[in-house]
Amino acid sequence: MPQDVISKDLVMTLKRLKLSKMLDTLPERLVLAKQQKTPYQDFLLLALGDEASRRDSLSATIRARRANLDPDATFERWDATAKVTYDRTLLNELASLRFVDAHAHVALVGPVGVGKTFLAHALGNVACRRRVSVLFLRADRMLKSLKHARLDNTYEVELRRLLSVDLLIVDDFGLDAMDAIESRDAYEILTERHRAGSIVITSNRGPDEWLATFADPIRAQGAIDRFTSNAYDLVIDGESYRKRLKPKLKDGRKGDE
Repeated sequence: MPQDVISKDLVMTLKRLKLSKMLDTLPERLVLAKQQKTPYQDFLLLALGDEASRRDSLSATIRARRANLDPDATFERWDATAKVTYDRTLLNELASLRFVDAHAHVALVGPVGVGKTFLAHALGNVACRRRVSVLFLRADRMLKSLKHARLDNTYEVELRRLLSVDLLIVDDFGLDAMDAIESRDAYEILTERHRAGSIVITSNRGPDEWLATFADPIRAQGAIDRFTSNAYDLVIDGESYRKRLKPKLKDGRKGDE
């Protein structure tokens, strides 16, 4: 629809108010409003609603990018026909993000490839759409960044970054044995965020197996006990979900066929 239905004065006013993006949908809205004789107040609500929705979407996209989230990993794209088993009622409850409001945690546990990381990203994307601050990190990279931060005297800054977000998502926790420094850092994060912020952890091992990955069993017991006493456990089992994420040709065949 051409924009010649909008006066130059209106265009200039929208630009002055930093509302020029409304011009993407305003011509169509004006034409429909005239055809349907929409009341002025209803038309204004529709036009401003378009702009509010656009800004909300853009804001969520920026927050997700800063959080290191995969924008394609959303609940809308989760394949409910996948041959994996999990507590669907619990997943629905987690998607409400009430656990974030309560500063509770989540352990997504299961074998390789069943969709744990996908669901963690999906929870993060929901949080971003609701203006919750999120940070997604793989466990080994998180601990390595803290170790490097000690060398250049930025440890406190890096630790504060992990502790300040509303929702910290740690992927593949407990995959490798941790040395003394990494164990101390893991202990610090789990204890400092206890009832002060939420953590989602994905792991191939259940929390009862994390103890063996810590270098200091006493610190490990304290940290794990704090986490598990305030965490929901979503156990996922079944066939690998990653097969469903393989790229496909336009005729529906998979790329390796």
